Amino acid sequence: MNRPAQAQKHFQSARQRFLQPSIESFLERELTSYFGPVVRRAISQELARLVEDQLPHREFLRPGQCVWLAVSKDTRPDSPRRRLVPVVLTLVAPNDVDDLAQGARMSEIARRSVARLTQEAYEQGALLSMRDIGLLVWRTNAAITTYRKQWEAEYDQTLPHPGSLQDFGSCISHKTTIIRKVVYEKQDPRKVAYETRHSQEAVDRYLKSFYRVRTAYQHCPDLEFVSQTTGLSPQLVQQYVQLIELDRKDS
Repeated sequence: MNRPAQAQKHFQSARQRFLQPSIESFLERELTSYFGPVVRRAISQELARLVEDQLPHREFLRPGQCVWLAVSKDTRPDSPRRRLVPVVLTLVAPNDVDDLAQGARMSEIARRSVARLTQEAYEQGALLSMRDIGLLVWRTNAAITTYRKQWEAEYDQTLPHPGSLQDFGSCISHKTTIIRKVVYEKQDPRKVAYETRHSQEAVDRYLKSFYRVRTAYQHCPDLEFVSQTTGLSPQLVQQYVQLIELDRKDS
């Protein structure tokens, strides 16, 4: 696949984060038989203009903050009933500047900012994807993902985002974090569920999958065999096996 096609696939849906395309999408979904694309676009533009005239004045936002439309934590990004909610996000906080002035590394501030943005969105009922943050700060989602993983490793916490709470996208590191805490560190599953912002049902499901992988791997240490036997993806099986092997070396 060429780069323009990849870029369109990756970023096209991000248009729904803005008001006018969001209204147009609603009209298309709910009133398809009433309006064609030209009329939908005209109506959505007028409605967006009306709503924007009624929004609070900019003094309601602090310097360094912005408003963004993020996916509600009660709906999945790929759901036809996906709901977007407005959230106020702090791109730059006063303490960020203070720390930079004291010689803190920009990468350290970036890691902290990624954590802050995801937590702010979650507290307002939404989940912010790494693509969302990347758009807001003009970085690739791979770079933002790296910052997120570094922060999670440093603080031993899982940040709330679609990958960690909705199994959306390629993020599966949160599963191995849960397994490590419960199986190898002997932590209470209820405590781990709370710390990682997962339901008890989700934690139990991850544990069940891990035990299936461990049983199959002990029977035949072949990743393809384990993947076919358990019905789990090779990527997830490999991460679980890495935990198994690491524990075996430490034993």
